Amino acid sequence: MLAKALTIAGSDSGGGAGIQADLKTFAALNVYGMSAITAITAQNTCGVTAVQGIDPDIVAAQIRAVVSDIGVGAAKTGMLFSAEIIQAVAVTLRDVRLPYLVVDPVMVATSGDRLLQRAAEERLRQDILPLATIVTPNLAETEVLVGRKVATLDEMRAAAAQIVAEGARAVVVKGGHAVTKATDVFFDGQRMELLQSEVIETSNTHGTGCTLSAAICAYLARGATLFEAVQRAKAYLTGALRHSLTIGQGSGPVGHFWHVTYPAD
Repeated sequence: MLAKALTIAGSDSGGGAGIQADLKTFAALNVYGMSAITAITAQNTCGVTAVQGIDPDIVAAQIRAVVSDIGVGAAKTGMLFSAEIIQAVAVTLRDVRLPYLVVDPVMVATSGDRLLQRAAEERLRQDILPLATIVTPNLAETEVLVGRKVATLDEMRAAAAQIVAEGARAVVVKGGHAVTKATDVFFDGQRMELLQSEVIETSNTHGTGCTLSAAICAYLARGATLFEAVQRAKAYLTGALRHSLTIGQGSGPVGHFWHVTYPAD
């Protein structure tokens, strides 16, 4: 049966992150992708120049339209932008009861531009995290979620435990280059694992967070276990970083179709 996944996120006009990155990832992993757009951004590889949130009722209507007709095997959230949109998404998700929800708590773009209003941070923690099958914060986002500095592996482990204690079923705290060998911490309430992968030296990292969370979502929709989905998604992202695209004048995107269209080095 065809696997189907839904992304609830913002649009990136540059095509490297957000809805565009999510749909590319779904397609690359043989999953039928659908979308509920929460915001429109004017952005490119250099940064974000404008943001317009979508009416919360329209965001909710998009989710309901997809679920009621096509069905959703797994969903993910990305940029939610405002407290009002978060509330509408949370109410809708509680109502439709999707099998899996991957929450990428997008707060700031790779360029440093803000994608979540500061007033919405607490709403994200209270309304969305308890619905999450898994949350995928980077270190900066983790610090916001737990309210303290997170830099070492021990601090990452403690933060992961706190995020699960506060309602998420599981979490993968992404260490990136801040710790050895691109180490992430996975915790599901019982199993604490370090996930390590090769560090790919590239400045083209636009959309990495979106791509990882979308890949986890895709593998869950295809029937993988939660830990297996995280492992496979991390391997997929490593390949996409290895074949990242040098386009534009800033931070280029990862190569989502590397295993299909890019020859081996």
